[in-house]
Amino acid sequence: MGFAGAMVVAMAVDALSGWPSWLFARIGHPVTWLGRLIGAIDAAWNRDSDPPALRRAVGVAGALLVIAISVAVGWVLQSMLPWGWIQIVLVGVLAWPLVALRSLHDHVAAVAAPLQAGDITAARDAVSRIVGRDPAALDEAGIARAAIESLAENASDGIVAPVFWGALFGLPGILGYKAINTLDSMIGHRSERHEAFGWAAARIDDVANFIPARLTGFLFVLLAPRRSLALACMTRDARRHRSSNAGWPEAAMAGALGVRLSGPRIYHGSVTNEPWLNEGARDPHPADIGEGLNVYRRAMLLLAGLLAILAFA
Repeated sequence: MGFAGAMVVAMAVDALSGWPSWLFARIGHPVTWLGRLIGAIDAAWNRDSDPPALRRAVGVAGALLVIAISVAVGWVLQSMLPWGWIQIVLVGVLAWPLVALRSLHDHVAAVAAPLQAGDITAARDAVSRIVGRDPAALDEAGIARAAIESLAENASDGIVAPVFWGALFGLPGILGYKAINTLDSMIGHRSERHEAFGWAAARIDDVANFIPARLTGFLFVLLAPRRSLALACMTRDARRHRSSNAGWPEAAMAGALGVRLSGPRIYHGSVTNEPWLNEGARDPHPADIGEGLNVYRRAMLLLAGLLAILAFA
């Protein structure tokens, strides 16, 4: 239960300070360190000349190596800490960079501000930093939809999931999860280069996010202004999403705000036809981003409160 307390510390420190830009300029960030390791393995091991079966096997080995290194680093750091309250605090401080509580809020708020002011160009620029779809093709509703979807999905991937695994296993758990999530974001997508090599990264990420994604959805439901609609939308539409996990928080948020999310979108000039979540509801307005942030803040406070009860009650 001490690890649950450590995650409360991590969430509190990140909510207050985020990851300062001056610190990032000096030392980078643990995720960028992981990214360099994954990029090096991808460049050295993922050879176009190899048959798909071999590339998949090598991809499995590469993913397990990155995860093993991350877990080992966490275990070594944690084993060096003294026992008791000081360990809870120090584990929380060391876990702080791996909880993107403040960063997610600020990036989504940075889309809401210019969009509400009517500055579509600035809003497109801000949303391009958090989603991969073509910003030039997005109108006001498309920008709002992209921001809300990113908020819902990344609340699970960026906060709930790392905190969940950190509460269970401490530093090895949260570092191992961040390795899994970074692997998926870098090589887990279905491109020609990574279809085989990134197969293991994508499957492991699906498993690691199974419980956190559903937990995030239920947190949104509990704090939703339209609780019954959020629950109905989540239970009905979550499985329609292309992702077996992201559909849960996104569908819950769609119902909570009374808007439709997902649907067709454009990536690299090509239209991807995705089913709607909460089909039949209205398109989101700029103000809905702010309401989504309200739901997010309350949900994260509830998560921190539940962890504190587990740790200290």
